[in-house]
Amino acid sequence: MERILIFNVNWLGDVLFSTACIRNIRRNFPDSFIACIIPSRCYPILKNNPHLDETIIYDEKDRHKGMLEKLRFVRFLKAKRFDAVFILHRSFTRALICRLADIPERIGYYTKKRGFLLTRKIIPPDRHSLHRIDYYLNLIEKAGLKCEDRYLEFFLSDEDEKSIDEFFKKYSLGKDDLLVGFNPGGNWIPKRWPREYWARLADELIDKFKAKVIITGGLSDITLARDIQAIMRQKPINVSGMFTLKQLAALCKRLDLFITADTGPLHIANAVNTKRIVALFGPTAPSVTGPYPTKNVTILQKDVGCQIPCYVVNCKDNRCMKAITVEEVVERVKDLAL
Repeated sequence: MERILIFNVNWLGDVLFSTACIRNIRRNFPDSFIACIIPSRCYPILKNNPHLDETIIYDEKDRHKGMLEKLRFVRFLKAKRFDAVFILHRSFTRALICRLADIPERIGYYTKKRGFLLTRKIIPPDRHSLHRIDYYLNLIEKAGLKCEDRYLEFFLSDEDEKSIDEFFKKYSLGKDDLLVGFNPGGNWIPKRWPREYWARLADELIDKFKAKVIITGGLSDITLARDIQAIMRQKPINVSGMFTLKQLAALCKRLDLFITADTGPLHIANAVNTKRIVALFGPTAPSVTGPYPTKNVTILQKDVGCQIPCYVVNCKDNRCMKAITVEEVVERVKDLAL
């Protein structure tokens, strides 16, 4: 039996985009042992994924930060005796780890620095010309694999669903309530909508639509969520820091509307078929990192004269996000006929 390894990427959304690649690799190697390497923060994205036999954690900036730890990881991989690896990440270090682990077939996008470490050098397309899903699928297609589809997958357990049952009971939420989720956080500041906009929007939705507004977020978003709540007139349900990513997904399945920026939870909500999603885009390009499919998604983005995508993570202006007004979002919500 052939042993296949996938060395995945680092961000929640990108790992979720890679699920199409994982599924298509499995379809090409139905009887093989397939493992995937991801950082621990992305583990929930692939937990319970039936296309994988094993998930391996590699934390480059934490437990595997030092040279000694990396060498231990190399020995660990070498003992696994993989026959081939698809390196979705473009890093030199990951290619070197696979070479030192004596994986015979090493397939990845070519760069000048790491080309000598690859046995199958795939010429990369322009990263801004393809959606991330297609960027990863292109790698395995060019390696000779057949790709039949390009949708995302996110798998929940009964326990995840039950936790949201309990949440609904605790807050007396029912089928007749208009449930609106807010995701105000984001992995970098320029992608965030101003907190005062979120507060005004929440008050508007509660006043005009009698909505039950649920503010979500991870542990790092607790202060942001509290700040939004503090400047609101009305009272939202603040669950920031309370739910795992799996539980957030189970919640999104039951929402009538989820409003979010371009960040991991946007794609999680889309993967579990949230009824309606409003995505607020600023410095990033929907054609590259936007939700897919878009049948249930409304994307709001303004042209403020900046080059898109923009990766100035220390931008002090944030005018691309500020240009999206509360009134525009409210109008879009009206158009959705919730």
